[in-house]
Amino acid sequence: MSVPSDARPRGDNAFGQSKSLISAILTDVVVWIVATDVAAIARYDFEPGTVPWRPVSVLSLFLAGGQLVLGAIGLIHRRRYVVGSFDEMRNVAVSATAVSAFAFTVVAALEPDGIPRSVPFFAWPLAVMGLAAVRVAKRLIIHASVKHDHDAEQVVIMGAGWVGSALAQRMRQDASSPFVPVAFVDDDPGKRHLQVHGVRVRGRFAELGEVAALTGATRAVVAVNDADATMLRRLSDIAAEAGVGLLVLPPLKDQLRGPQVRLSSLRELDVADVIGRQPVDTDVRAIAQYVTGRRVLVTGAGGSIGSELCRQLHRFGPEELVMLDRDESALHAVELSIHGRALLESPEIVLVDIRDRAAVADVFLEHQPQVVFHAAALKHLTLLERYPYEALKSNVEGTLNVLEAAAANGVEHFVNISTDKAANPSSALGHSKRLAERLTSWFASRHPGVRYISVRFGNVLGSRGSVLHAFAAQIEKGGPVTVTDPGVSRYFMTIPEACQLVIQAGAIGRGGEVLVLDMGEPVRIVDVASRMIAMSGKDVEIVFTGLRPGEKLHEELLADGEAEQRPFHRLISHVDVPALEPGRIAAEPWARLAASRGPAGENRRQMVR
Repeated sequence: MSVPSDARPRGDNAFGQSKSLISAILTDVVVWIVATDVAAIARYDFEPGTVPWRPVSVLSLFLAGGQLVLGAIGLIHRRRYVVGSFDEMRNVAVSATAVSAFAFTVVAALEPDGIPRSVPFFAWPLAVMGLAAVRVAKRLIIHASVKHDHDAEQVVIMGAGWVGSALAQRMRQDASSPFVPVAFVDDDPGKRHLQVHGVRVRGRFAELGEVAALTGATRAVVAVNDADATMLRRLSDIAAEAGVGLLVLPPLKDQLRGPQVRLSSLRELDVADVIGRQPVDTDVRAIAQYVTGRRVLVTGAGGSIGSELCRQLHRFGPEELVMLDRDESALHAVELSIHGRALLESPEIVLVDIRDRAAVADVFLEHQPQVVFHAAALKHLTLLERYPYEALKSNVEGTLNVLEAAAANGVEHFVNISTDKAANPSSALGHSKRLAERLTSWFASRHPGVRYISVRFGNVLGSRGSVLHAFAAQIEKGGPVTVTDPGVSRYFMTIPEACQLVIQAGAIGRGGEVLVLDMGEPVRIVDVASRMIAMSGKDVEIVFTGLRPGEKLHEELLADGEAEQRPFHRLISHVDVPALEPGRIAAEPWARLAASRGPAGENRRQMVR
């Protein structure tokens, strides 16, 4: 069995690299000597006896020396290329051209006896071909010498583009790879019968079953550049019908570093892939302009959305990243995930409840944030239907506390995290988040030039208490899996992709707008349950329990009368919402109702300053 390169002793690696370098240098010298000699023989009508060998030998050594000099300064020998790659061939040709041109110039200028100017000229193409041939031969030898373990699994790669090509190359070159590519399938008719790194394209995606039967493959690997949930559902169904397992790569930006694919990134298809994966293009420069080197504060930093926002924002290098939450355990977890340690001693870790107006004001006064992401909120629909007053206190008055502190301390960007339930709200959660959107819009109207915006999106996968967690627990116990209604559908997106769009929205949103994230196509919850049951391999019953109070059959991303525009990003719509002055909260019908459900005496207070 081969030893992984990173497990070999450093001395062995250094010795092996030195041998390889010496071999490459000697080979290039021999190629130049042979090329020069052949050019000289051709110049003298293929009569070796008439060739002035002494000056020709001097010329050949001069050319070989020039090649070595260019290699030493970094054009070839000191740079690392994939053997026989286009990059290596290009630099070989450039160096050979430079050496030949210099030699031709010297010969033409000095006119040494016995060396015609045509010799270095004709030696040039011969040397280029020889240097290239040596490298191609070396690459073929390397490929032929790779012996995979006998238990390596045969796989079909779905997608013969550059991702599939890189994956096949990696599998074939890595002797320790647990996979051996035996075929490609691709829907592009132009790739039919194409050979990619010695592996043939044998059909379309729909022909996976036939290709697997022909080649003996037991798995398929999706290698389509940024495949979204819709495509993954289709490929998953094809693989299931073909009776082969399906592996996927993480989103491209998360697992590619240069031209190589990490085989360790391959994993089983997850239900989140087929219902919520939405490739996101982000404008890194625009984000960096308002995050990098700035003081950033995130409320609800310990939650599912807030913690991922913190992790992503940290990568942009803010001057300070203040993480605020009322849950000490959640703060411990997010600090650990970002810094690899969690002593909870940093002034950036703030244990405060946004319902505490004075405490929030103190935090803003101390840290003077320039950018705020407001993710703190109560979110469980059923519980908030029972306790609407809590939704009012946290999602409305808590948001107002943060908005007031931001305005008092000169915040430049304020991003309020909202929900699709704020569009035509029918629940306490939806009403409270709608009021938060309108309050944010009012602050934008009062502070021109400051970006107070809201970002609205649907369900995120993997959050605490999400439908996936509930279904997984029910399946693990043997069922039944409970779904409220056969027709109920929801929009889904993974947490990382939603947070990428939230951060992007902060860069492009205009004051007072609500930015609505494109969540793709809505997915029926019963289909999610059925797919999770099928992937578990268990026989579990699905039981319908009826819609809960405040729950919609189908969620909406846009409210009645909201006209969307997408001027800056294909996945982000811009809509306007009516502003709500803080002093008018108590006049809102739902706010009055929620206040009436509060503790005795509490509901009779003036709710708003």
